[in-house]
Amino acid sequence: MLSKEDIISINKEFDKGIVVNNSSMEFAISHIEHSKNWLSQCAYLTRAILIDHIFEEGNKRTAAAVILTYFEIHKIAYDPYKVDKIIVEIITKNINDINKIKRMMKDAIR
Repeated sequence: MLSKEDIISINKEFDKGIVVNNSSMEFAISHIEHSKNWLSQCAYLTRAILIDHIFEEGNKRTAAAVILTYFEIHKIAYDPYKVDKIIVEIITKNINDINKIKRMMKDAIR
């Protein structure tokens, strides 16, 4: 499970870690704290980062890094190119359905 500080730290790898949509960040964190399903946790974070733009800059890179972090924590083999495609598709199609995001993430698993 990633904390708010972990997520901000990930964003700081790409930008300044400035949160501009704190309510969306708090909602995603709240879901994470109440869910034991890592895929659901990752989907809520990804949605918040990409759709709600919780950071000033670096949202796409942060979302990709969050997905990869979850895969690595759970020792899941994944296709990094599919992770890139997930990010682009969520943004271009404005996908906010958590179940669809979860299915997309499952498709990146080898």
